[in-house]
Amino acid sequence: MKNLWKILGAALVGYTLIAGLLFDVPRLVILNETIRNLYFHVPMWFTMIALLAGSLVYSFRLLRSGDQGRLLDLNRDRQAKAFAEVAMIFSLLGLFTGMIWAKATWGAYWTADPKLNGTAVTLLIYAAYFILRGSIDDAEKRARLAAVYNVFAFVLMIVFIGILPRMTDSLHPGNGGNPAFGNYDLDNRMRMVFYPAALGWILIGWWIAQLRVRLENLSAQ
Repeated sequence: MKNLWKILGAALVGYTLIAGLLFDVPRLVILNETIRNLYFHVPMWFTMIALLAGSLVYSFRLLRSGDQGRLLDLNRDRQAKAFAEVAMIFSLLGLFTGMIWAKATWGAYWTADPKLNGTAVTLLIYAAYFILRGSIDDAEKRARLAAVYNVFAFVLMIVFIGILPRMTDSLHPGNGGNPAFGNYDLDNRMRMVFYPAALGWILIGWWIAQLRVRLENLSAQ
């Protein structure tokens, strides 16, 4: 039973790959068949956020483990690192699928869109997280500083990709005054694929992160 969620994740992603490419979608001006990318592009970002949230929780747990003079639980540090690493893979996949979609609908792979720029800044923020980790030799000092930085990095990520794009003009649906997909064209046919896609990719991402943690623990022995 403990592996049921893994089986569910694999089944949902398999369903998404088939249904996302073969099921009917709304015929919309400009978007046309590219609207199928919704099943893949958006779940990548949902998965990234879920994994970064997991990394944040492990950082909090690490900092709490050192309360009252106790030794830090370095296993929490390895978990935070592993989840952040896998989250960055999904962020790159989200960026790549988004660039393909942008070329088809906006005419360019990259535009001066606040959400795109916010994504680039977020990647740089988390790149600095890994650089920070690599610059400190002492394991406990590295774990503590990385955990504190991870807290601020998560907050900045929410600001740059979730808050600022909604306050300024943006080409993305649901931002800058644009209506979200669900408000005008995400019909029941698409919901039957989109929601399973989001859940499936989050479960798969979580599974990959756990495998990465196991590798980190083996290398630490």
